[in-house]
Amino acid sequence: MPFVTERLGDSFFQDPQGLFARLRSSAPVTQVITAEGLRVWLVTRYEDVRAGLADPRLAKDWVTHMTPEDFDINVDPVQAYLDQHMLNLDPPDHTRLRRLVVKAFTTRRVAALRPRISSITGELLDAMADGPAETDLIEAFAFPLSVTVICELIGIPVDDRESFREWSGTLLSSRGTREEARAAAVEMYEYFTRMVAERRRSPADDLLSALIAARDSGDSLSEHELLSMMFLLLVAGHETMMNLIAGGVLALLAHPAELARLREDPSLLPSAVEELLRYANPLNHATERFTLEPVTIGDVTIPAKEWVMLASASANWDPSRFPDADRLDVGRDPSGHVGFGHGIHYCLGAPLARLEGEIAFGMLLSRFPGLALAVPESSLRWRSSSLIHGLEKLPLRLR
Repeated sequence: MPFVTERLGDSFFQDPQGLFARLRSSAPVTQVITAEGLRVWLVTRYEDVRAGLADPRLAKDWVTHMTPEDFDINVDPVQAYLDQHMLNLDPPDHTRLRRLVVKAFTTRRVAALRPRISSITGELLDAMADGPAETDLIEAFAFPLSVTVICELIGIPVDDRESFREWSGTLLSSRGTREEARAAAVEMYEYFTRMVAERRRSPADDLLSALIAARDSGDSLSEHELLSMMFLLLVAGHETMMNLIAGGVLALLAHPAELARLREDPSLLPSAVEELLRYANPLNHATERFTLEPVTIGDVTIPAKEWVMLASASANWDPSRFPDADRLDVGRDPSGHVGFGHGIHYCLGAPLARLEGEIAFGMLLSRFPGLALAVPESSLRWRSSSLIHGLEKLPLRLR
């Protein structure tokens, strides 16, 4: 068994690709300790990560298969309650829950959202144009766009968006205290419980009402599953998109030739979004899995009931799969990237993310041709999270 040589602390948060590059060449399957103190096996090479994402021996439903003794750290029961959503389940429960929500994210239904997403984007860009010459792109654009779109889709008041940002930020942080995380989880649980009660009294044309109707009409969606589904859709729906927009803009500014190329040829937007998903993946790794039995990955056999993190961001920078992987190329064919995962847990919201990305990047770059960093890139800080790869702020000069 390899010695534990890495702890995923601040140096990892600020430069995950530095660690990933080293591990891909020297220890592609190795044990690390997360900032929360959890001992996990980190998998970094493309072929291993992609295979692991579709391997049924790497399970998600830890409530069914694991016991408290299998954890290196204590698990808060409220957080565990919200975490028991379809992303953390295996078939047949995962299949049943995914079927209930998949209709909201079909290509046709998502395409129908284009006018509304364009309208929201335009309003935010107008406000930026009327504001100061320097602004934080996350505060002014990336966060309000991503959270407004997902809130309207689910049927949650957009006025509560700052609460969502605070709650999800606390729960995804690797630096917060256990008490802070529990308080955020309790507030989210109580909020979602109130929203479900309100929608039962007054149904609307939104995803939450549709999920309630599915449960109340005899489908097997329990109250627990309904609340955890809301948690997943809200957190995943705005966190990943917010960080993709900010990280993607930074990547383009760091590659001025590619930025100019995209401005000159907007038809490259679809491929550019895929390349930004590969290059500036807003997740360092897929959500944790564990081994149901001994599993051999590469030349390492991981014992049963061990935690595994499949580093999707590392796989997307693996030069054995993507030549010059550390270089942004908006005309590249990045098909096969694992920014949306792979296998049965492939991101349900991928069509929405692609559409939102095309609109956001296209309209932003068109509106502000003089877009530039307002601070040295070396001064930018990334959030303290082993899962999320997202900037704390992105100060830009608009003109």
